[in-house]
Amino acid sequence: MEGEGEISALPVLLRRLMYEAEIWDADIQPPFLVDRGRLVRPGGLEAAVEAQARRVPADRPGGILVVIDADDDCPASLGPSLLARAEAARPDRRTAVVLANREFEAWFLASAPSLGGRAGLAEQLEVPANSETLRDCKGWLTHHRRDGVRYRPRVDQAALADVIDLDLARANSSSFEKFCRDITYLVTGKRGE
Repeated sequence: MEGEGEISALPVLLRRLMYEAEIWDADIQPPFLVDRGRLVRPGGLEAAVEAQARRVPADRPGGILVVIDADDDCPASLGPSLLARAEAARPDRRTAVVLANREFEAWFLASAPSLGGRAGLAEQLEVPANSETLRDCKGWLTHHRRDGVRYRPRVDQAALADVIDLDLARANSSSFEKFCRDITYLVTGKRGE
C-alpha cells in the first residue's frame, strides 16, 4: 500500500468484499505503507512481501495483497512483473498485486452515481467516460464537491469506500474487477475468470 488514505480505505473495501462473500471472521491486517518508488525498485517489493509474510500465518487462508496506483505505468505490464517478484520472494504464500489504473480514486469515479451526496459531493454524479485513464481523480472529486472543501484522501477515502456500489465499480473499472478477483483468490486459493 502506498497512500496514507488507503490505510483506512482498503480495510473498508476488504471487509465489504468479505461480507459480500459471507465471510464474517476475516482477519484483515492493517495495511503496510510503503512508498511507491521504494516498492518498485529492486529489493523494495521483496522486503515488503517478506515483512508481510511474517504477519500472515501460513496455516490460515489468505495471503499478501499489494495495492498501488499505476500512475503512468501500464498495469498490464508492471503488475505481472511485480507479481513475479513477489511470488519469487515468498513462493509459500498466496500473493496478489493490483494496480489501480491510474489511481485508487479511479475506483470511486467508476461508481460515481453511488457517491452522490456523500463526503460533500454533488447529489447527481455520472461515471466519467475515462474514469480509469483520467489524470488527477482527486481533482475530479474536488471539482464535484459542493461544500467548497478539497477532496482529502486521509479524511474522505474510507467514507467513500464504505458507500461505493461494488457492482458498479466492477462494471466500470477493469482494475477494480481484478482487485475483486484477486481477493477471491487470496481467500479461496482459486483463480477466477
